[in-house]
Amino acid sequence: MNIPLVRLGTILRVALRHGLDEFALQASYGGTSTAGVGTGAGGIGRKLLGALSGLLPAQRLQAPRGQRLRLALEELGPIFVKFGQVLSTRRDLLPTDIADELARLQDQVPPFDSALARREVERAFNQPVEALFSHFESDPVASASVAQVHFATLRDASGKHDGLEVAVKIIRPGLLPVIRRDLALMDAAAWLVERLFADGPRLKPREVVAEFARHLHDELDLMREAANASQLRRNFAHSPMLAVPEVYWDWCALNVMTMQRMHGVPVSQVDVLRSQGVDIPLLARTGVEIFFTQVFRDGFFHADMHPGNIFVSPQGQYIALDFGIMGTLSQRDKHYLARNFLAFFNRDYRRVAEVHLESGWVPPETRVEELETAIRSVCEPIFDRPLQDIRFGHVLLRLFQVSRRFNVEIQPQLVLLQKTLLNIEGLGRQLDPQLDLWQTAKPFLQRWMNEQVGWRALLRSLREEAPAWANTLPALPRLLHRALSDERIDQLALLLQETARANRRRNALLSLIGAALLLSLALQWAWFL
Repeated sequence: MNIPLVRLGTILRVALRHGLDEFALQASYGGTSTAGVGTGAGGIGRKLLGALSGLLPAQRLQAPRGQRLRLALEELGPIFVKFGQVLSTRRDLLPTDIADELARLQDQVPPFDSALARREVERAFNQPVEALFSHFESDPVASASVAQVHFATLRDASGKHDGLEVAVKIIRPGLLPVIRRDLALMDAAAWLVERLFADGPRLKPREVVAEFARHLHDELDLMREAANASQLRRNFAHSPMLAVPEVYWDWCALNVMTMQRMHGVPVSQVDVLRSQGVDIPLLARTGVEIFFTQVFRDGFFHADMHPGNIFVSPQGQYIALDFGIMGTLSQRDKHYLARNFLAFFNRDYRRVAEVHLESGWVPPETRVEELETAIRSVCEPIFDRPLQDIRFGHVLLRLFQVSRRFNVEIQPQLVLLQKTLLNIEGLGRQLDPQLDLWQTAKPFLQRWMNEQVGWRALLRSLREEAPAWANTLPALPRLLHRALSDERIDQLALLLQETARANRRRNALLSLIGAALLLSLALQWAWFL
């Protein structure tokens, strides 16, 4: 592995200053001799680390461990901050206190120079900024680890979009080498964890790093994000619940994305929304319905729904922003999830266990009764409570503990869904602590399931299959003629002859066996007489 030693030294220094060596000292070491790092190597490393920790001041360990980890990631820079954000969604891997603290990571970093932003735009389109925009604000309106956003006004010679207010998102220049360097370090660290720690193989750290790398590279491709925005906008066209900015493709490139400027108030500013006359309890219920609509109707959902990415118009309509992270679900995933949710809302824990078995998420030898009892012990205490009294983080942790006990396979496609559900929890709690999530979601899921089975589903399937049948029916005579051609008839005749001969041989054999059995019975009868 090509590891930059200077950067590695910086990481070790920051880790020791924030007392992260405590994590290693509290863990048990394992490994195999085939890996080249066995128990002995782990033990030596632990002794050396313990000796080094003893030389450092004890006050560095006074803050809670989760807080110290968060501060270390913030000090190491934007890529490590984003990694901590992704890691906070993997509550199947982390203790609750650490996951909760990592969820507090803020992706706010100082903006890069506006001259660099203009240069990136000009390089992307090979035109001066003045030829693309009649006005381009120098100061960015938002800045994050991967990109920053400037407001501008379009200049369009055709007149179609001339004068429109837009938001221009620009990738940070020189970011790719930094990402490659830090990803290489993360992968090296994950490799060591897998070999030095007993729990390393179960935690799958290299898979987690690879998952993070995929998300990060997706965010670097703004054409991909623009396509995500267009799809979500199409899914909610004319919807009174959710507005999605229009993308202006002629002003988009791999590192520049231009979209409609949206006017609204951040959803976190509840007092401002209330002063505008927005119905806050209705807004909370609408947020839940938007989430379930994206998941179960479309199988395509905004997977980064924290308050910074959600605005609200004066009319009470949600406005979605930042489409770098989107989740997708197959029809099979949606079907099993809906059945799980409905069974859960009806407190039918046996059905929840059966659906897990039917979906293959638990080993086939799992006893349904045991899984049912374990799920009931987690879910039953949270019913009939308002949202303010429910902590989904704790519920998910208990469910993950149950999952480990029954060897439930964590479905990769559901990791983003878990993260989004936690975002929805935070959003709903902020807007209306009395929101009853169950009663809000249950009617929607029941309507959706009714559309998946019965005559409505049959009619929809017929409509979807009609184009295929329209193409196939005219070809049926030709296909039938080909099937009945002389050569195929001869092949069919030979097959029938072989089948008849085989049947005759089988019947003859059965006759001989029957005769032998009758003769044997006759001899036994004669013997007893």
